[in-house]
Amino acid sequence: MSDTALGLYIHWPFCARICPYCDFNVYRARGNDDALFEALLADLDHWAGQLSGRTLTSIHFGGGTPSLMSGRQIGQLIDRAQAGFGFEPDIEIGLEANPNDASRFEDFAAAGINRLSLGVQSFHDEALKALGRDHDGAASRAALDGALSVFDNVSIDLIYAREGQTERDWATELASALAAGLPHLSLYQLTIEPGTAFAKRVERGELTPPGDDLGERLYRLTQRMCREAGLVGYEISNHARPGAECRHNRLYWEGADWIGIGPGAHGRIGSAASGGRLSTETALRPADYTRRVAETGTGSKAETLSALDEARERILMGLRIDGGLDLEHLKRATGQSVNAEELHRYTEQGWLTTTGSRLRFTDEGRLLADGIAAALCP
Repeated sequence: MSDTALGLYIHWPFCARICPYCDFNVYRARGNDDALFEALLADLDHWAGQLSGRTLTSIHFGGGTPSLMSGRQIGQLIDRAQAGFGFEPDIEIGLEANPNDASRFEDFAAAGINRLSLGVQSFHDEALKALGRDHDGAASRAALDGALSVFDNVSIDLIYAREGQTERDWATELASALAAGLPHLSLYQLTIEPGTAFAKRVERGELTPPGDDLGERLYRLTQRMCREAGLVGYEISNHARPGAECRHNRLYWEGADWIGIGPGAHGRIGSAASGGRLSTETALRPADYTRRVAETGTGSKAETLSALDEARERILMGLRIDGGLDLEHLKRATGQSVNAEELHRYTEQGWLTTTGSRLRFTDEGRLLADGIAAALCP
């Protein structure tokens, strides 16, 4: 991805309900939605003025439940983005939806969405209930069929390493997803984040997550089955047919630029080499975001990352993808290098490999990705 690539992330925080595995950045719908929508438009106009001459590579509607936006609102935001920035000819415009949104898929497509990410999570009723979802397995399957009838580019999320799940259980569930012929799968191991409802259940002894050994076996099984089905593991948790990789997420992993608008959105613009990489963050609460836009023209506050912080971020994100981290680009962008001693140690252990200027995890190294990446940071 080129250094000039620019994405737009639109965060819509309102949720129909609170999920037990989400972080605290989730709100039930309340207040004046129209005022929030007008603030989004104004914030978008602000950034179009700040970054005049840049065209958009991707737009991604994410957050709590962006599918709660109307088709009219989605279309208006896309039109305003095109008027303010202009689009690359093959722009990716994605939206995160839930199976219960199936009746609205055609509206999303008519508004300009060309990539749908469907939060299936599981095809099993008991698992969905444990995950706090408000749809069942039949709804998951019906929504997947409906999505494929409307969109060429569909991805689903599945969560594995759930309580009580066996290798056989996961193999059967994953095989069902692969049989659908999807171009993209996001397959996440269930993680227990502090402060979530899941974490509290673990503390009370009501939930016992699988041990590390089972988690490792399930991860290996996932990689093998996807590889055999022609879906390359281009990122630790994401698998795609060649050419179907999520372009917007690649902006994050490759250290490109993106704008974040909407309550709780983050963005990154520039690099140390170009005068400093801006880290932007909007007000978390919708009312605060709307007020900030009214007062300043944007919901974002920006700070310039130090070259060291930028380098650490690029290392942690860049090593997640199959192409790995470009060490020469890291040096040009930040003036920093990875920790040479740790690089040597993990290369000797067979967890890292270098080809030209590209540093990558081996298959074994990916099992320890977070710890190794952190150790490589200067």
